[in-house]
Amino acid sequence: MTRIESTFETLKSQNKKALIPYVMAGDPNPTTTVGLLHDLVKHGADMIEVGLPFSDPMADGPTVALAGERALAAGTSTRDALKMVAEFRQTDTQTPIILMGYLNPVEIIGYDNFVALCEQSGVDGLLMVDLPPAEAGSFTQHLTDHSMNEIFLLSPTTLPERREQVLTHCGGYIYYVSLKGVTGSATLDTDDVATQVQAIKAETDLPVCVGFGIRDGASAKAIGTHADGVIVGSALVQNFADIDANDTAAVANAQQNIMAKMDELREALDSLSA
Repeated sequence: MTRIESTFETLKSQNKKALIPYVMAGDPNPTTTVGLLHDLVKHGADMIEVGLPFSDPMADGPTVALAGERALAAGTSTRDALKMVAEFRQTDTQTPIILMGYLNPVEIIGYDNFVALCEQSGVDGLLMVDLPPAEAGSFTQHLTDHSMNEIFLLSPTTLPERREQVLTHCGGYIYYVSLKGVTGSATLDTDDVATQVQAIKAETDLPVCVGFGIRDGASAKAIGTHADGVIVGSALVQNFADIDANDTAAVANAQQNIMAKMDELREALDSLSA
């Protein structure tokens, strides 16, 4: 059982919903990320998605795309992101870490080398946005052999054939994209999400977590009523926008705002099992 699977088993036994924050490795600067990961755990994160900076993030809205640009401008590479996870792992051996990114940097490193680096760093799952299950080949099994899960996206527009492939090959949890659009989009139809999540859960035993468009306690609670967890990115990452990455006080204030949002989200989700 992977750390992701074990965490969901524990949450299920506690009748709790997973809170999965997303942050970009190296944003706003490379020295901030590891401490930020630890603080997210202290403020209720059950697992964390860590973005790998990439210059052409097709699924990301402006907020996350700019976070990637800031991280790249600060010199953060994919290998640097893995080193950050490894440093986090030195004192946290329980919280699952999922890398979310794109294939180009992975192909440059090489699939086998990348998987080996992930295993050495303590990564638990991978979500490669532009790797469809039909083209994953042996990559999924390779991850499984190294106690990692490959996570795939489902969306309102996923065709039946691809939906079946995702449900067959996905591990850890299903990432359901709550709306048509990119990360951080504003319109969230919770009734439609509820219908879609229920349909997915009728076809798989995997937990279903919902991301894109969740930005506060109210939306987290509405989605958490039906899903096994919520994924929140833009509402957190936006706090690093328009600050001087070298201004210690500004960075600290942004982190405080992120943790306040985490507390709001955690309280909202926990109210569902109260």
